[in-house]
Amino acid sequence: MNTDQLKAEIKRLKQEKNVLILAHYYARPEVQDIADYIGDSLGLSRQAAHTDADIILFCGVHFMAETASIISPNKKILSPTAYAGCSLAEGMTADDIRVWKKDHPQGIVVSYVNTTAEVKSETDYCCTSSNALKVVQSLPKDKPILFGPDRNLGAYISRVTGRDMDIWQGACFVHDRIDEQSILQAVKDYPEADILIHPESLGAHSEEVLSSGRCFMYSTAGILDHARKSSKKQFVIATEPDTLHILRRECPDKTFIALQPESICHYMKQGGLWEVKEALEKEQYEVKVPESLRARAYIPIERMLNIG
Repeated sequence: MNTDQLKAEIKRLKQEKNVLILAHYYARPEVQDIADYIGDSLGLSRQAAHTDADIILFCGVHFMAETASIISPNKKILSPTAYAGCSLAEGMTADDIRVWKKDHPQGIVVSYVNTTAEVKSETDYCCTSSNALKVVQSLPKDKPILFGPDRNLGAYISRVTGRDMDIWQGACFVHDRIDEQSILQAVKDYPEADILIHPESLGAHSEEVLSSGRCFMYSTAGILDHARKSSKKQFVIATEPDTLHILRRECPDKTFIALQPESICHYMKQGGLWEVKEALEKEQYEVKVPESLRARAYIPIERMLNIG
């Protein structure tokens, strides 16, 4: 099958089986193009929670499909590949949290949504990069906090809020390459541009970056919103480079430059059009979180969604 035939077959299967296709901004561009909704972790979670579809095909990484299963237990959740991992999600375990809780019985655990279902089941509050600040600000100031697993997002939130938190030392291998030096070089090289930075980035909590006046910290959805609304015509994007696909599509009169075009999340690229077609056709690679685990993991996700 050629690309047009694959897209036509995917459309037919989607209609026949009442499927909602969700794709993360880091998915392959051709997969973004056939998705019903493209978003970051929070946006995708909300779509999974409110859909009337019978099947959700999640074009992202495994923890995202798990989150959809936790939120929508009566839906069939499919992934286009058998397993797409995540260096960040795999950097923290439920046992790690239990050890911390033993030493901090009054403590509060805030876990980034980029975690396994097991980690979520031991978590008090989930968050995404778009609402982590709100989540931490909502917590009692006299309680110790463990923030994990992303050390860069945790350091950024700690600096902005002034909260002294225990921060787990995990990282996204893509964003951990986006350091202070590369961001400040972009400020110098592109004097007319806004520099839009994902807070998972290594340089996100640098004082010089934060005080530059032209660097802005956003979730991926926030990056898109800034670019849509801004009167600026040039933007340097400090996150996974396939985010530029939707930016260029929605803002064709503006110029977008990937800070590190070579820093690609190969996990997100495992599912292409052929894999999407096969998953729909065979209803394969179902992701199902067991109910005993799902019930516990749902609590921190619900708190995250309620905070917004």
